[in-house]
Amino acid sequence: MRVGVIIPAAGRSSRFGAQDKLAQDLGGRPVLLRTVELFTKRDDVFAIIVAGPADDIDAFKERYGPALSFHGAKVVAGGSIDRWESVRNALALMPDDLTHIAVHDAARPCTSPELIARVFEGAKVAKAVIPGVSVTSTLKRVSESTVATAEDDAVASAILGDFGMQETRGRIVTETISRDQLVLVQTPQIFEAQLLRRAYAAGNLEGTTDDASVIERFGETVVVVEGDPRNLKITTADDLALARAIMGIKSTARVADSYRFE
Repeated sequence: MRVGVIIPAAGRSSRFGAQDKLAQDLGGRPVLLRTVELFTKRDDVFAIIVAGPADDIDAFKERYGPALSFHGAKVVAGGSIDRWESVRNALALMPDDLTHIAVHDAARPCTSPELIARVFEGAKVAKAVIPGVSVTSTLKRVSESTVATAEDDAVASAILGDFGMQETRGRIVTETISRDQLVLVQTPQIFEAQLLRRAYAAGNLEGTTDDASVIERFGETVVVVEGDPRNLKITTADDLALARAIMGIKSTARVADSYRFE
């Protein structure tokens, strides 16, 4: 196998807060670099392309470029709206002699070598392979709009007026969904290179949330192999703390946004 890896890193990270989540410290290196390093020592990986934010690509290259270049990774401007735009832009730079192309979330630095090996091995017998973990929690569909509920403590209301009222907003349960045969999908996702190129060239990409859905829409079969609950995607500050715990890394007060990597 000759594998190329695409790492979309153009997201806004709005749920993380004001800081750049990919620049946060994980044992002396930023999240993004930790993610790239998952693939740099594999003999079957021949190209790594990181898709950065299109509207801030110069600053992105200044911050991460030297370290990524050291690992042989290239940077391309990603999409401005959807994830698939970043993958499409990176695909255009992938070498023609690759047999497979994998796509991995930039904010998944906890992926184990065993999981990567399992997904890559699956690609030797299937054209599209993704990892997934079984759903164990109860799933409910809820209303789109919210309703307000008020808790009126008579004594507090008499003394404080409106300040004695506590309001909580919630949504109405409309359906309980069976979790049978449902999985939570992870990355890396790996595909036969020409299949992924053809699927993206078909242009039916609007509304797709991962590359497997692009392949599904193209009419090809996607195979799910066992994922890993520890393979979390960092979305919030709490996720970062959990990632540090999984990786055995102590928290640091250093401000990652000021990093410059030599």
